[in-house]
Amino acid sequence: MSARLAALVPPKIASAGPAVGAQASRMATVVDFYSKLPKGPAPTKSVGVNPVSLYKARYFSGDNASGKPFIHAIVGLFLVGYTIDYNMHLKHHKNGHH
Repeated sequence: MSARLAALVPPKIASAGPAVGAQASRMATVVDFYSKLPKGPAPTKSVGVNPVSLYKARYFSGDNASGKPFIHAIVGLFLVGYTIDYNMHLKHHKNGHH
């Protein structure tokens, strides 16, 4: 873990004294590299096109969080149970009972 973290931390190449010779060119390269990095917060990611990511963005992420997914789960379980019960009932009448 620390090896991966160490790769993200910039090297300590600057000294308290004035830069001379090779150290100055190396410092200029590092300054040039870091000046090209983007500044500010990272841009927001766009929502994907699959239904799961759209549902997550609509009901779970940010200020849109709500309890509607619980209602959706209850209704979905009811529909699955009703469908199974209805099919069992049809199988019961298939043989001409009552």
